[in-house]
Amino acid sequence: MRRSALILAIAPLIFAITACNNPGETTNTNNPNPGTQTTRNRWDAIKSRGQLICGVSGQIPGFSFVETDGKYSGIDVDICRAIAAALFDNPDAVEFRNLSAQERFTALQTGEIDVLSRNTSWTLSRATAMGLEFAPVVFYDGQAIMVGKNRGINSLADMKDKAICVQSGTTTEQNLADQMRKRNITYKPIVFEDVNVTFATYAEGRCDGITADRSALVSRRITLPNPENNVILDEVISSEPLAPAVAKGDSVLGSAVTWVVYSLIKAEELGINSQNLGQFATSNDPDIKRFLGTEGNLGEGLGLTNDFAARIVKHVGNYGEIYDRNLGPKTNLNLPRGQNQLGQQGGLLYAPPFR
Repeated sequence: MRRSALILAIAPLIFAITACNNPGETTNTNNPNPGTQTTRNRWDAIKSRGQLICGVSGQIPGFSFVETDGKYSGIDVDICRAIAAALFDNPDAVEFRNLSAQERFTALQTGEIDVLSRNTSWTLSRATAMGLEFAPVVFYDGQAIMVGKNRGINSLADMKDKAICVQSGTTTEQNLADQMRKRNITYKPIVFEDVNVTFATYAEGRCDGITADRSALVSRRITLPNPENNVILDEVISSEPLAPAVAKGDSVLGSAVTWVVYSLIKAEELGINSQNLGQFATSNDPDIKRFLGTEGNLGEGLGLTNDFAARIVKHVGNYGEIYDRNLGPKTNLNLPRGQNQLGQQGGLLYAPPFR
């Protein structure tokens, strides 16, 4: 057979094969986002399962931590619960999967989890090369160093030729190297994959200091034998915007997660919380009516019920309630909100209009 005839013969077969969905992709015939024909999303699977699978750490008090009774707590956990509340009107319709820093991205890429909510920094390479689609930032953080009080270390410059414990598989390792190189400070990195081993090594005095996100240092300090003997240096050596994420291409799920986060922020902006929600049911304010779903059909555009934001506030609260419950002054962490205040209060949190 002539070559041209062979090509014409097999062309229809090639087209038929390539037209099929790739593994893990589904064609959404009832797509709540018009214009998205074929997306790698888990929307139908989640709804038919009746449960969200959420990847967390499970080892960071205040963010995601397994209590002695087996229940999960923390900001990252409450984000997952808020998504479940929006989807199922049930914040407990979540299966949590504990993931290490090394496991988290693979778990999302392979479909082991639906959403990653694990104190993960939003970076360019993670949004491109690693194939993550980030939702809005839920906690603005920065990397710092913790040292023992009695080591005579008061600044980053004092870490010259000192041993610093750092966890691999995180942004902290590169951030530390970049900052020390920039400042021409030599140091000895002591690197571990496991976060528990990293902090245990520091607690044993085998490192002069340990570096991680400031929030993680505050969280872990309370678990050390003598918390008061450890201080966090004032210098912040990086910006770490922590945000939940879905796999690249999961646009329907990604949009839902995005507006769930914005709902938490918007509720606080409007002064609506889990305790006074009922008082707003008869409000004539058009912004509040649209937000609560008593007017308009904003939820339908996301594939959710129009009262999805009201469900979230009812079951989980607004952002301020979540923060106070997990990190606020009545907790052991007592972490000031700082830049995690609402924009109208001088912070960085701000929600787009619900209209």
